[in-house]
Amino acid sequence: MKRWLSSPLTGPVVATIVVALLVMSTTNRFLVGGNLNNLALQVSIVALLAIGSTAVIFIGGIDLSPGSMIALLTMILASCLKFWGVGFWPAILITLVLGAGIGALNGFITAYGRIPAFITTLAGLSAYRGIAFMFNNGSPVFDASTQLEPLFYGHVLGIPLPFFYIVAFFAAAHWLMRHMRLGRAIYAVGGNANAARLSGVNVKRTQLYAFVVAGFMTAVGAVLMAARLNSGSPNYGTGLELQAIAAAVIGGASLSGGRGDIRASLFGALTITIVQNGLNLNAVPTSTQNVVIGIIIVLAVGIDMWRDELSRIALFARLRGATARNDVNREGEQK
Repeated sequence: MKRWLSSPLTGPVVATIVVALLVMSTTNRFLVGGNLNNLALQVSIVALLAIGSTAVIFIGGIDLSPGSMIALLTMILASCLKFWGVGFWPAILITLVLGAGIGALNGFITAYGRIPAFITTLAGLSAYRGIAFMFNNGSPVFDASTQLEPLFYGHVLGIPLPFFYIVAFFAAAHWLMRHMRLGRAIYAVGGNANAARLSGVNVKRTQLYAFVVAGFMTAVGAVLMAARLNSGSPNYGTGLELQAIAAAVIGGASLSGGRGDIRASLFGALTITIVQNGLNLNAVPTSTQNVVIGIIIVLAVGIDMWRDELSRIALFARLRGATARNDVNREGEQK
């Protein structure tokens, strides 16, 4: 029990369960099969984006560009398939490579240009969506390919394909962070960049690779977004970067870097998606939903910022309790 309570997964799992119970108490439509299937499809893109956002947060950075990258990459993918005569799988490959390349560009500017990640990716948030509007005169590309939709809506043994994507990519991400040199370097750089440098870690290259991971995962999300809607649009992805960051922070990733478990980001994404789903089921206006998500983000960041203070308070309370028990024991022995 003590090991379970000290696990980094415990808090995010409990938060997901509590939110699900609250939604269940407000509507009897939450546990309907169709809604649960829709929930699984909704969480997939946010969860996959959260992998990349979490990797960047682990190095002490932040990535504000995934939403705009999705807009750009869906336009490129849809244009490849419908206008440029590129084959289906080559078009998918081009999209994934471009995503990793854009991530590398963000990482290069941040690491080697010594520009804060917040500024670099804030510029990307504006620039990538602007470039997306340059395709097809700024109009969406509909009916890109009949092969796209099965990537998102297909089933294997009755299980939606996005479930397998989530399992595969989170397993790979966990293996990378816990069992490979790059993952250990990412934690080291986020924990203390100077100490990591003195230990022989190439800090700049590690920062670059973290952004490459983020860019690649954003490209995976873009492929699924295009498959879900069988189209590309410069308006896709709006706000997804904030949901991905919120999922990472709710999952316990520290914004100061170097701390967290990438698996917990999945439960952070589930929490965000369940909240949105519950608000939709209760016919809450979109404006109010945005306010609620904003409050959740503030609370999640606040908990991260106050984590050390809360730990010290808890430790102080335990020490006081132990001291009080010792005093009682001494008095009993004296009597």
